[in-house]
Amino acid sequence: MVRIKSVEPLVGYKLKIELSNGKKGVFDVSPYIDKGVFNELKEQSYFRSVRPAFGGIMWPHEQDFSADTVEYELQEIS
Repeated sequence: MVRIKSVEPLVGYKLKIELSNGKKGVFDVSPYIDKGVFNELKEQSYFRSVRPAFGGIMWPHEQDFSADTVEYELQEIS
């Protein structure tokens, strides 16, 4: 099972991600930002509070993405 190893917020609602299987890349959160509970992520200071949790990524008010979703949408970098 793939897990999020590290996450670093970038500009433009993007996250630099490292997965447990060695893949690294950028996950773009912007397609979700206007949807329901993800609205709160528009606030940059809140967006930067992301952290790895339960194998995926999570913010303090429990907005989250699974590692599977992140891996599927990851724009890989070498």
